[in-house]
Amino acid sequence: MAKNKPTAKKIRLLKKVKQNRRVPAWVMQRTRRRFVRHPKRRSWRRNKLKM
Repeated sequence: MAKNKPTAKKIRLLKKVKQNRRVPAWVMQRTRRRFVRHPKRRSWRRNKLKM
């Protein structure tokens, strides 16, 4: 990918990076490990973004 990206694309990529976090430990603790995995988790190798 190009080093110089348009600002709008950079913001969209940043949002996807923030969404790709794991479930926080305190949420697992509060829900008694009912939510262990994130259903919308994305791997950079398996799932590509539609840009």
